Amino acid sequence: MAEQTAHPETPTGRAAAPAGQPVPKPDSAVVRDALGVGIAVGLSGFAFGVTSAGSGLSLLQTCALSLLVFTGASQFALVGAIAAGGNPLAAAAGAFFLGVRNAFYGLRLSQLLALPRFVRPFAAHWVIDETTAVALAQPTRRSVRLGFTVTGLTLYVLWNLTTLLGALGAEALGDTDAWGLDAAGPAVFLALLAPMLRTATERAVAALAVLLGLGFLPVLPAGVPVLVAALAAPAVLWLKGRAMNDVGTADEARDGRTKGEDR
Repeated sequence: MAEQTAHPETPTGRAAAPAGQPVPKPDSAVVRDALGVGIAVGLSGFAFGVTSAGSGLSLLQTCALSLLVFTGASQFALVGAIAAGGNPLAAAAGAFFLGVRNAFYGLRLSQLLALPRFVRPFAAHWVIDETTAVALAQPTRRSVRLGFTVTGLTLYVLWNLTTLLGALGAEALGDTDAWGLDAAGPAVFLALLAPMLRTATERAVAALAVLLGLGFLPVLPAGVPVLVAALAAPAVLWLKGRAMNDVGTADEARDGRTKGEDR
């Protein structure tokens, strides 16, 4: 990375970037945004701890999931499927496929962060929805690294701490289903996902996934509807490809008729 040089200040007091380069973002603003996301989402680890303990997992198992898996949607999917009496293998498969999205995040973040090779395995553990969202919103590599690090550290510490507190307090709450805390994790996930659905294709994939998941929920074993919902993306992309081919064929036919008439 090229050395950063001081830039002349704009009338607002913020450093001006050379033409064609992104305007640097103050470190304080990056930290503020990262802390906001990390604290807001990290507190929902309490809901996971309560839900996991209420599903029959031990304190050690619950804490191990947050420490080693550390991807909220997958954790909620796993314990939810187990609580519903699903096969552990199906529950784990559903959680795995939900977590696969983090691998695609990593492909993009590896270019933006450009971390030293020995740091990458540790940073990979923090590649989740929230750290990706904060990192992608930054204009420079420095702010990308800062946002990713602060979000990841804050969220990891808080998520694991509140998971422990939730698991310990599950007995005091009694019937955890009556509190509806199992909905907290999916609600947070949807709140983060919704603003990312910018195109019609993305919204169609999300809508079809919801329909498939809810539609097959009453008839398939717990954990399997999540796997079926994953088919939404290839289905929508296939239909989109068919539609584009049909349009191309229609255009070619129209051009052929036009040329014939010109003759």
